[in-house]
Amino acid sequence: MKRKLKINIIIISVLVVAIFSLTVVSSKKEETIKTNGAATSDTKIEWGIKRNDNHEQPDVGGSNKKILEENGGVCLGNKEKKYIYLTFDAGYEAGYTSEILKVLKENEVSATFFITAHYLNTEPDLVKQMLEDGHLVGNQSPHTLMEL
Repeated sequence: MKRKLKINIIIISVLVVAIFSLTVVSSKKEETIKTNGAATSDTKIEWGIKRNDNHEQPDVGGSNKKILEENGGVCLGNKEKKYIYLTFDAGYEAGYTSEILKVLKENEVSATFFITAHYLNTEPDLVKQMLEDGHLVGNQSPHTLMEL
């Protein structure tokens, strides 16, 4: 039973990543992001990776890598160790998140949920549960997310 559940989690994860990859859309609107009342930048940062065919990690670009390092961000895992990073694109709620959280908790599995500002505003209880259950919550919005 546990093996079947793990396989289901892997299949769901692959589907979520595939759907997310197919639906990424770039916004051309430039904005100033404010943190603690101070503008951090008015330059839009385009995000992407350069894939390769040699089974190596993709290139995230020098300026993106610098920004990640300066801010303690993580984009790529350790290529020397075999880990599975489970992520969910939670930009909307179609009624599955509670069940996903339940399955993750039952199997002691941590994940990262990428949410939008709209999701935070419409599903604050689910976002709180994600955090309380020990999951990471990432910003998938062009706007800074408000605090819970």
